[in-house]
Amino acid sequence: MKTIKAVIIDDESSARDIIEGLLKNYFPNVEVLAKCEDLEQGIIAIRKEQPDVVFLDIEMPNYAGYEIVNYFDKIEFEIIFVTAYDQYAVKAFELSAVDYLLKPIDIDRFRKSVKRLQEKVKLKHIKSNYQVLKDNLSKESHKKIIIPNHGDQKVIPLNNIIAFEAKEAYTTIHTIDEGRFMMSKNLKHFENLLEGESQFYRSHKSWIIQIPLIKKYSKSELTVLLENDLTAKLSKYKKSDFEEKFKF
Repeated sequence: MKTIKAVIIDDESSARDIIEGLLKNYFPNVEVLAKCEDLEQGIIAIRKEQPDVVFLDIEMPNYAGYEIVNYFDKIEFEIIFVTAYDQYAVKAFELSAVDYLLKPIDIDRFRKSVKRLQEKVKLKHIKSNYQVLKDNLSKESHKKIIIPNHGDQKVIPLNNIIAFEAKEAYTTIHTIDEGRFMMSKNLKHFENLLEGESQFYRSHKSWIIQIPLIKKYSKSELTVLLENDLTAKLSKYKKSDFEEKFKF
């Protein structure tokens, strides 16, 4: 099995040792080339060792881990973020399509994360993911989402999304000016991702709509006309809540 080169950056020595120990126990083909206590040391080690993966703490003195994007024109290594952030902030990681581990590190989650890494050592399109993470973490609410698109990665601002429409295990993302994108995720996946984003509303079992983009509401037909003349459904069970919440 191919050797995977790793660098660990964390200001806590115990965290560095735990990650190294887990790698030795479960993934002997992952070789730790350097353990660093801050981002400045980590940048030097990355440039010297050219690792395949960096285990990177988010919260450290002087510089946050996500600021790593400022130091490389092209990121050619995978990053697995290690964070003690709360559940709301973790959504920034999920929206940005980057991998992360929560402290204290769960062994099963750690093993799954490294297995995913082993499956995609050929690294593509990752700089944009980390830049979006940086942007999302620097805002009070998340502003962008990354989705796969024809073998590439597509960054979509949330304010450009009109609605999410579900059909069985697939979801279509309708946008204002970039057309539609189909994802092999159910609507619950996006509802969870958008928790805390008050401009989005689950109007029906098949629809999540963006409230500021509503143009018209039909009480008799239980439909909502959105931007681009997109018509979404409103569940009869959501009617009173919808009308009360949005003053229709």
